[in-house]
Order: sequence, then structure tokens, then C-alpha cells
Amino acid sequence: MTISFHLNGDRVDLSPEVPPTTTLLDYLREACGLTGTKEGCNEGDCGACTVMVTDPDSDQAVKALNACILFLPQLHGKSVRTVEGMAAPDGTLHPVQQAMVDHHGSQCGFCTPGFIASMVTAHTAGKTDHDTLLAGNLCRCTGYAPIVRAAQAAQEAPVPTWVSDPAPAVDPLDIAPETSDELAAIYAAQPDAMLIGGATDVGLWVTKQLRDLGRVIFLNRCADLKRIEDEGDSLRIGAAVTMAELLPVLEAHHPGYAAMVRRYGSEQVRQTATIGGNIANGSPIGDNPPALIALDATLHLRHGDTRRSIPIEDFFIDYGKQDRAPGEFVEAVSIPKSAPALRCYKLSKRFDQDISAVLGAFNVTIEGGKVSAARIAFGGMAGTPKRAKHVETALIGQPWDGDIAARLAEVWDRDFTPLSDMRASAAYRQEAARNMLQRYWEDSQGRQTNVREVRA
Repeated sequence: MTISFHLNGDRVDLSPEVPPTTTLLDYLREACGLTGTKEGCNEGDCGACTVMVTDPDSDQAVKALNACILFLPQLHGKSVRTVEGMAAPDGTLHPVQQAMVDHHGSQCGFCTPGFIASMVTAHTAGKTDHDTLLAGNLCRCTGYAPIVRAAQAAQEAPVPTWVSDPAPAVDPLDIAPETSDELAAIYAAQPDAMLIGGATDVGLWVTKQLRDLGRVIFLNRCADLKRIEDEGDSLRIGAAVTMAELLPVLEAHHPGYAAMVRRYGSEQVRQTATIGGNIANGSPIGDNPPALIALDATLHLRHGDTRRSIPIEDFFIDYGKQDRAPGEFVEAVSIPKSAPALRCYKLSKRFDQDISAVLGAFNVTIEGGKVSAARIAFGGMAGTPKRAKHVETALIGQPWDGDIAARLAEVWDRDFTPLSDMRASAAYRQEAARNMLQRYWEDSQGRQTNVREVRA
């Protein structure tokens, strides 16, 4: 098994002896001596390890990714640029690098290589939403103003030819099937293998917990798992679709859901994290499942040649336990194309790149001024993503007015007994969930509920 990719314009062919769970960050620093890429948090939060990856198999071909939780097999057939490869061979700085010098965008310099990688990626892709694109890069001494000014100053400059890398021709990898049929056969025969999608969660098992993952199977080369298919009234979303690829689709069909996905991790995380991985890991604080439950989504599972479909809410059985047999994997999820009443509210200590303390998803139907149907789901309120079924039942037939949340205040205790942890106390979570119903009502009346927009 030879892993092949381009690194700063040169082809790299790694011997089969290289462990498949070696991170790109460790390889760059320890095997290549490319120490410009920094190790900060080692969990995909700080962005100091950001590199630019050119992926010919993706709709978003140029990506800023966290090298610290990127395993080498995920780079097979791709091109990588580190901070050492951003300048021209003759030493001419990239326009972004020159702008950082001109606008005094660096003080201690530790975070600077990651910022440069994110900014060069954005510049190459022609993206200018700098507040979003740089939200995954943390700086504690320079401040973001001069960095953003540098990004703005460079955005009109031509893209240098030297950063446009062709992808190398490669042979298939045994541990990275090319189709879901291949995956199904391999996984059915090796049900103890670890499936790895974007590695934004599994990567931390290696970097933080120092776990030996044993046999691994990478999903990022399964082309048919990356498709989003229009099926008339619904969309079928392949399990390997990344959150970055899903975001524009949600913006067109479910803007309330899209607003939450915009806060899902960082640009670097969204470019690799997959919707299937976020479902399959069964996290009680995963942001997608509450929205999918509120949408009455259907989950598609596969074992070998056998497929089955279930309501997604039935997939989550208990903390750490899902309705998935050995050798069975998430193949896709189907959602309705239209749900105009859907709103998703993410509550976290930071606006960007933070795990939710509570995430509420509301989809309530009003007819004749009264509630005729309701689907409400939460993350962070139980050991699994969970529907508020007692609240839903209590809502049916109620007048849809400003007192609705107060009238149902005591019902929430029948649905949830949340835990206290470092993100929030149980009492805070319960009160926040109740308040989200009031926010949803205010939202339905066209009132401004975005805390970033509300004015005194």
C-alpha cells in the first residue's frame, strides 16, 4: 500500500510501513523537517497546523485543513501546500504573505503559518468572507483587525501560478474503497474495522487518547457516498458529504438549519467532517441529529448487499449505543426539501467553533392560529439526541400566541432530565430549552431573535 500525494509541488510516495493513522502534522514536522506548520491544540481547534489541500475529487477543490487530525491516507491523490510552499521558488512572497508584512499581521508569530495557509486557500478559491474563513484560526496577541486588513488587501491580487498544484495519478488504496459496494464487501468481512470519514472526531482518539485504532477503513474516496441526489420531494445526502458541501444546499432549502451549520466547527472542520460521521458517532451533543429529527429524516443503513431504512430518531438507543449491527454502516440520510417552519438554535459559550451546551430544533405547523403538528428535538439535554414528545403533545391544539412557552413551562420536566457539566448546569439547560420555544414563537412573528442583530 503506497500513499501518494504532492507536497509543496513534489511527489511523495510513502512506504507501506508508515502507519495509516500517522497524522500529516507529525509527518511534516518529524519526517520532513517542515516545522513551519505548528502544533497547538492538536485537536483541530486552534488552526496553527492549517495547510492548503487541493482535492480534485471535491466540489470545493481547494481546502484549508487541520494537519493535526488529518491522517496520511486521506491525502492519497491530493496536493498539500504548507507555509514553506506558499512563496515562489525564487523567494517572491505570496500576495497574502506580503500583505501580512505590510499590515503588521504578526506579533509572536506562532499562529501566523496557519493564518497564512487559511488566507492563501481563500485567496486561491476567490473567497472573501474573511470573518468566517478565519474563525478556525486563533490568535492571542496580534488581534484580528490587522490580519483581516491583510486578507482584504490581498484579495484582488492575481492567484500566483506556483500554488496551483495538479493532483498526482495514483493507484487505489486497499484501506480506502472507491465505491460503497467495495466498502460494503470489505466492512462485512472485517466488521471490527474502524470506519473513518473526516477524522474530525476519530482523529482525537489518536492525538489525545493515544489509542491504537487497529484495522481502519477510510471513506473519503467512496465517490457515490459523496452525492446529494434530488428525489423530487426529498434530498438523499450521502454519508461522506462534508458539512462544507452540504451548507449551500441547506441554504437553498433550509436556511434555519444552514445558519446552525455555519457555526458547526470551523472552516477547516466543515471541509472534512461528514454528515454520516456526525450521525454514526451518536454523540448526544452532535449538532446535526436534532435538526434531522425535527425534519423527520430517514436514515439509510447497509450491511453487505442488505439495506434498511429507519426514522433517524430510532437510531439513537442510549448513550454510546446506536441501532447499527457489526459490519453495517450509514449509507445516506434523506430529508424533505421543504420545511419552512424549521429553525435551529445553537447555544454555546462562543459563537464560532464551539460545542453546543444546548441545541434545539423546532418544526411546528400552525393552522387557523393553533398548533396542528410539532416536531421538536434537542441535543445536550439527554444521553442521546432526543425529541421533546410531551412538549409536542401539549402543543397540539394550543393557540399560537405569546404565552405559549409560559403555559407549557412545566411540561419540559417530563421529557428531559439533563446533566450538569463544564458547559452548563442541568437547571440552565432546562431553562434554555424552555426559552427556545419562546424564541421560536418570536421568530415566527418576524421579530429579530439573532443576538448578533438585536438592538436596544
